[in-house]
Amino acid sequence: MQCKYKRIGCPWQGPFHELTAHEGECGHPAKTGNELMEILDEMDQNHKKEMQLYNSIFNLLSFEKIGYTGTDFCSQTCHKKEVQFRPYRTDDFITRLYYETPRFTVLNQTWVLKARVNDSERNPNLSCKRTLSFQLILKSKVNSPMECSFLLLKGPYDDVKINPVIYHFAFTNESNETDYLPLPIIDSVECNKLLAAKNINLRLFIFQIQK
Repeated sequence: MQCKYKRIGCPWQGPFHELTAHEGECGHPAKTGNELMEILDEMDQNHKKEMQLYNSIFNLLSFEKIGYTGTDFCSQTCHKKEVQFRPYRTDDFITRLYYETPRFTVLNQTWVLKARVNDSERNPNLSCKRTLSFQLILKSKVNSPMECSFLLLKGPYDDVKINPVIYHFAFTNESNETDYLPLPIIDSVECNKLLAAKNINLRLFIFQIQK
């Protein structure tokens, strides 16, 4: 449940049985006009950024070559499986947890995704704030640079909350892997939900930029 004063900036969320007590104590109705104007200005800026992101995604959907891990528009066969990150441990004396997907095909190319917790921090289990970052790797050989935009979203049967972020990279045979990029999970609570699962299932979209 959310506070009825959400529209003037109250971020509270909680169970229904606590809603009435919170709204009775909520400080937002008592804020001054100037304070509310600052809050509303910030909300407007956030809304503007969201609209810019959605417009960027709509523009990507007009590309000729679009592929994703549910179905590949450019191939004759359909790939129904989402990318599945599986947990592994490094061979170090003090092992580190990392995730890797099996190879998969999108846009007629073979790819792999890797992910790590807290940027391979030695003991992420001791941290109360956990994050995930991922890396996209092109395993196929290409005749010319393959410039792409890509993003990761939740799969159709998962409830993890991910804020979409569009990343860009030009893949070549000499530079076939991106840097580790933040997986934009909304908070560490959602990250812990993912880490508690046996596997992490996400959907990858790749948009090839034509010259």
